[in-house]
Amino acid sequence: MIRQAVGAIVQCNGQFLLVHKVKGAQGKIKGVWDFPKGGVESHDVGLEAALLRELKEETGSAMYAVKKRFDARVSFEFDEKTRRIIGYERQETTMFLVEYTGDMTDLKPEDDEIDDVKWFSPEDVKPLVFPEARRFFEQYVLPRGEAQA
Repeated sequence: MIRQAVGAIVQCNGQFLLVHKVKGAQGKIKGVWDFPKGGVESHDVGLEAALLRELKEETGSAMYAVKKRFDARVSFEFDEKTRRIIGYERQETTMFLVEYTGDMTDLKPEDDEIDDVKWFSPEDVKPLVFPEARRFFEQYVLPRGEAQA
């Protein structure tokens, strides 16, 4: 089975938002920095609604303006151990470019899977995120000047 997910590349004043994920697969992963993202749930009315729900859960804010839905997706396969735990073989994440419209210091995660939310320069983002997310960021966001939107 394929898990459908949504993700956000959130920008504000030339900076990009990452969340520090400390739990996942029932607490079986170490803490990692990533773009906000999560699974689409059955009660979500569309992908954008799922995205805004995830952003609220992971950052504690609803102050977002969706700028673009990317045609390309971030896809990866789960390792065997994770597959057994979560019941999915792979994940396909529909990515969005999002502008944060609130106070950059007023973000506090509501989800216990996230322990920190920080802003990073484009160059600082690249070494922190998973390879699939880094490739997407470099290919679809940086060269097109989307970061300046």
